[in-house]
Amino acid sequence: MVRDWTEGEADLDRIYDIYSRDEVMRWLGGGSGRMTDPAQAAERVRSWRDRYAPYRDRYGLWAIEPRATGRVAGSVLLKPLPGRDGVTPTDDIEIGWHLHPDSWGHGYATEAARAVLDREFAGGARQVYAVVMAGNEASTAVARRLGMTHLGVRTDWYGGAELETFVLNRPD
Repeated sequence: MVRDWTEGEADLDRIYDIYSRDEVMRWLGGGSGRMTDPAQAAERVRSWRDRYAPYRDRYGLWAIEPRATGRVAGSVLLKPLPGRDGVTPTDDIEIGWHLHPDSWGHGYATEAARAVLDREFAGGARQVYAVVMAGNEASTAVARRLGMTHLGVRTDWYGGAELETFVLNRPD
C-alpha cells in the first residue's frame, strides 16, 4: 500500500531509521541529506508536504507499507526532475524509491513504483524517468523490472550529476 507519511511516532522513527543510514543515503545525492538527529524526521515530513502540496497529490513522496507486515518499507516518489541548477523543476517526471535495508529484495519498490506509474500514465503523462547513481545495482534492477529502457548516463538534472537514466513511455 502507498500512503502519505504522517507525523505519528512509528512513521517518524522509520523515516529517521531510513534516511540516517549510510547504505541508503550514499545513493541519494551522495549522502548530503543524511539525517543526524531524530527530530529531523518531523521536519522532513513537513517539507515533503509543503513541497508537493501545490501539485494536489499528483506528485509526492509516499510511504510504502506492505499489507503483510504493516511496517513501512520505505518511500516511493513521483516529481518533476530538478534541472541543471539542481533546483528548478523541469517538465521531465521522475519515479524513485528509497527502502530500508530490511526491506530490500522483497519486490516492494517495484510494486509501489508500478502503482504510481499506472496512476501517472492514466492521468495522461507520456513518459517517466528513473535516475540512478552509478553502481546502484538494486535500483537499476527495479528500473528494469518496471520495463524501463536504459538511456545511458545523462547530466540533464540534479545539477549536472552523472546519472544512469531510464525511461518508461506510456503504454498505448
